[in-house]
Amino acid sequence: MEQRLSIVAGIDIGAATAKAVILNSNELLSFSVIPTGFSVARAAEVVIQEALSNSGLSLAELKYVISTGYGRRAVPFANKALTEIICHAAGVSSMLPKARTIIDIGGQDSKVIGLDDNGKVSNFVMNDKCAAGTGRFLEVMARVLDVDINEMGPMSLLGKEPCQISSTCTVFAESEMVSLRAEGKSREDIIAGIHRAMAHRIAIMGSSVGFKKDVVFTGGVAKNIGMRKALEDEIGSEILTPEEPQIMGALGAAVLAKAELGKMHDVS
Repeated sequence: MEQRLSIVAGIDIGAATAKAVILNSNELLSFSVIPTGFSVARAAEVVIQEALSNSGLSLAELKYVISTGYGRRAVPFANKALTEIICHAAGVSSMLPKARTIIDIGGQDSKVIGLDDNGKVSNFVMNDKCAAGTGRFLEVMARVLDVDINEMGPMSLLGKEPCQISSTCTVFAESEMVSLRAEGKSREDIIAGIHRAMAHRIAIMGSSVGFKKDVVFTGGVAKNIGMRKALEDEIGSEILTPEEPQIMGALGAAVLAKAELGKMHDVS
C-alpha cells in the first residue's frame, strides 16, 4: 500500500496523438498512445483510462498529474500544465542522461532542443507554422505515392539515386511528386529524396541550437528508420532513438510530476 503513495502520471496531448505514462517511483508501470481526434478533453480521458487499465489502477490512485502538449490546458484532472519543451527534456534526460540535443518530429510540428549538462533546456527552436518537416508532410507524400506510411522508412533505404526535392512547401512538394512519378522515378528514390529534403530542413532550422552529442530523435517520425538515416547523414552524427520515441513528452511530464509530489511530501 505504501508503494501506491507515489503513483503519478504524465499526459501529452499532441495535435496527432495523445500519450499517457504512469510511474510509480522510478518504475514505468504503463503507457498508452491513441489518436487525438476531434475532442482534446475526450482524448485525455481515453488515453489515461487506457494507461490505468494496463496497470490495474484507477484515476483516484494518481497522486499527481502533469499535462503537456498543445492540448495541455484541456486536461481537467491535471494538477499542473507544462510546455512540451520542458517535458521532452525531462523525459529524454531520465532515460538518456548523456543526451545534449533532442530532435523531435511530431505530427504537426518539429523541434530541436539543446540540453545542458544537467539535462535542462539551454536553447530550442520550433516549427509549428508549416507542415513541411513534420509527420503531416510524410502523410501527404505517402498518399500521393500510394504507399503505407509505415513502409516509407524501409523503402527509402533501397533508394539508389535519391531525387532532388526542391519544394519546402507541402502543397508544391505534392505537385513535385506527381512530376517525378511522370518522369519514371522509382518510389524508393522519391521517398529517399523526401527524407533527405526533410532532414536538410531540420538541420537548417536547428543550426542556431547546434547538434551536440548525444543526439536523440523523438516523436512519431522517429520510428521511421529512413528519416533517422537521412538526419544522421545531414548532421554527420549518430542519432539515438528511444524504444518508444512517442512517449518522451508524457514520460517527462510524469518525471516532473514525481518531483512535484516529492516537494509536497517535503513540505508536509
